[in-house]
Amino acid sequence: MHDPSPRRRWLGLIAIALGVALIVVDTTIVNVIVPSIVEDLHATSAQAQWVQESYAIVFAALLLLTGRIADIFGARRIFTAGAVLFGTTSVLAGLAPSSGLLIAARFLQGASAAMLLPTSLSLLKATFTGKARGQAFAVWGSTIGAAAALGPVVGGWLAEHASWRWAFGINVPLSVLVVAGVLLYIAPSPRTHGRVDLPGGLLSVTSLGLLAFGLVEGRDYGWLATVQPLELPGFTWDSGPSPVLAALLLSALTMAAFVRRQLTLHRAGDTSRILMDVSLFSISSFRGGNIATLIIGLGEFGIVAVLPLWLQFTLGYSALQAGLALVPVAIGSFVASGASFGMAAKVSPLTMLRLGLALEVVGLAGVGVTASPGSSWWSVSLVLFLYGIGVGFATAQVTNVVLNDIPEASSGQAAGIQSALRQLGSALGIAVLTSVFFTTLSTRLHGRLTGAGLTAAQSGKFAGAVTDSAGAAIGPLAAHPQTAFVAQAARSAMTDGVALGGFIAAAFVALGLLASFLISATPVESAADIQLLLTDEESGHPCPGG
Repeated sequence: MHDPSPRRRWLGLIAIALGVALIVVDTTIVNVIVPSIVEDLHATSAQAQWVQESYAIVFAALLLLTGRIADIFGARRIFTAGAVLFGTTSVLAGLAPSSGLLIAARFLQGASAAMLLPTSLSLLKATFTGKARGQAFAVWGSTIGAAAALGPVVGGWLAEHASWRWAFGINVPLSVLVVAGVLLYIAPSPRTHGRVDLPGGLLSVTSLGLLAFGLVEGRDYGWLATVQPLELPGFTWDSGPSPVLAALLLSALTMAAFVRRQLTLHRAGDTSRILMDVSLFSISSFRGGNIATLIIGLGEFGIVAVLPLWLQFTLGYSALQAGLALVPVAIGSFVASGASFGMAAKVSPLTMLRLGLALEVVGLAGVGVTASPGSSWWSVSLVLFLYGIGVGFATAQVTNVVLNDIPEASSGQAAGIQSALRQLGSALGIAVLTSVFFTTLSTRLHGRLTGAGLTAAQSGKFAGAVTDSAGAAIGPLAAHPQTAFVAQAARSAMTDGVALGGFIAAAFVALGLLASFLISATPVESAADIQLLLTDEESGHPCPGG
């Protein structure tokens, strides 16, 4: 098959970027529409939580498996199937008559998202080369940064002016465009001879799913002891060691078993069934890039999880205004994308990655420096704009660096590994930063109220009310003259939490910047050299496919 023309390649890139935007928006948009869902479907707090978290947990759990499946059956085929499933499950979610069916639809949406993310990377790597590859990854990375910021805006507008159901309904026509664009403008993908290792796949899904559950739910259910019941159909965990602790321990055991199985298959030369080819880590750019990916994930998007709370309950923004306040992140991402087009021929992906991380550090530290109970919109916008430029450079180019030297036959599982590390790093970062935020809010508010003359019991009651409501209690407290001083103390304590979170996120990204120096500035010399690094690749010769 002839290589597609540049015009067809770029039209295909638009379709791929739109598919990625859909799955990223669906990660953030639900956070804003949950109150409307609770009211309309009479959902319990536990059901509301599962509407939010089920998607992220299944998404992370399946990334390794879907990456390998894409190598075997063809990345374009799996990406297209994922887009069809995403559109179909969006219909189910939008029409769900009950919270139970909505949760089931969200689980299926997570599975389709896991089919789209790693295959999008494989398709870009196969479709673009040289300078154009760096430009394509810049568009892909900017799309992720912009979509993460725009999700709350779209959700807030729909919640105020339409219905929460349209947050899912708009996915349907967009999914149709994604499928049509990929089938029309992206060439069929090569396939690798092999088969799916079912025991390895089960261990992988179990380990990653339990790890994602533990990281996402730790603050709610308790890291060590159970602080609130975990309610599942026909089962309730309400005492003793936390279900999160049990999940993390079981995740470690199953991951150890998974790695052992992969090593055993590798030593036996049974590469046709390997789900995670450990020899890929002998490639310097892949090994160092994935270490950087994990560390960067810790700091990159955690702050976005707590900023909307601070914007609404400390600065007094509406849900829609809080979403709009994050738009500079999206604008910065697109600025980075445009800049990288001109830089691609002169600046290496690794240099652009380091530039992006440095700008992220400045932007995140800027959140810590400028945050105050009376912060102006322009100061918030400026630091988020710098942060967005950094995200636009770093998110794209770390992926470009990680996959640059990977052979085509292994690009799916390599993309799955990198995507899984990105998701788990982000989940861990969100867990750390939200825990820091709420702990700081509680302790600083308690201290301020005690210092103002309240008893420890009174201070604890107010601190608990504000923390448990994630700040929503500040408004009612401010409305009564007797408790207005409590609201003011709460705004100051919430600001302390955001400022500390900004500094911690900046520190994580700074560590990622240091980790980027583990990556060799000189790529592996040639594809032939890479093949020598990888053992038993004779079973991985590509064959025509979809």
